[in-house]
Order: sequence, then structure tokens, then C-alpha cells
Amino acid sequence: MEREIRQGTEVPGDELQVFLKALASGTRQRLLQHFSDGGELTVGEVAERSGLGPSTASEHLAVLRRGGLLRSSRDGKAVRYRTDTAGITELLSQLQAYLLQHPEGQRPQEQRPEGQGPRDRHPQAQRPQEQHPEGQEEPRDRPPER
Repeated sequence: MEREIRQGTEVPGDELQVFLKALASGTRQRLLQHFSDGGELTVGEVAERSGLGPSTASEHLAVLRRGGLLRSSRDGKAVRYRTDTAGITELLSQLQAYLLQHPEGQRPQEQRPEGQGPRDRHPQAQRPQEQHPEGQEEPRDRPPER
């Protein structure tokens, strides 16, 4: 069943969409981890640490910079990247406001009623374990042995 878009709900702005696109890649998420200590890294250092080619690392870093997750500065010929904590904080605040907005005249729910979580709306998300003839559970991620 498709959900209807709530009346009075605005879609995220361009800045927030670019932020979400930057986070949508597992590779870019892993690259961000290299900046968790607050230090600065060049494209070459990121490429070496991540095992990516320099041009691939550079492309991903550019997406992260456009998305507001990294800042860059030029040091001679080298470009140094670092986490943009202020930008991330602002964009996360925008994302929270977008996700929690509600139509005019309606109050946000303080707590979800029992049986109203995402898994409750999608029964396939909570499939029961299949049973072996011996009564042992079969893992869901592989087909039953024959």
C-alpha cells in the first residue's frame, strides 16, 4: 500500500537533497570515517587509506563537499579536506525539521501507539523463521537445504 503525501508537507530543499545524495553511497560513508579524528587529508591520502584510485576518491570527496559534509582548502597544489561540522549540524537540523513536520492544525504524536511501527505496517519485514523437520530454525538468508 502506498502512503499518501501529507497535505501541507514540503519536499526537502536542494541543499538537503544534495546532502542526502552524498550520504546515500556506502563508499562515501566509509570515506567519511577517515575524517572522524578531525584531521585534514589530501585526495592522495584518502585514496591510499581507502584503496580507491585517486580520481575516484577525488570524485567522492567532491560529492561530500557539495553535500556539506566536508570543507576543502588549497595548500599549494594539494587540496586538503576536513569535516564540516557546522554544515553537518545545520543540515541534520533541516532534515529533522523536514522529517518531523506535520500538517497545519495537527499535533505531532508524542508516542506511537502499539502496533504502529514501520515493521507493523510491512508484515514481510517480520517473516517468521522457517522450521526444519527436526524442529530447528532455518536461517532466512539462504534457501532450505534439500
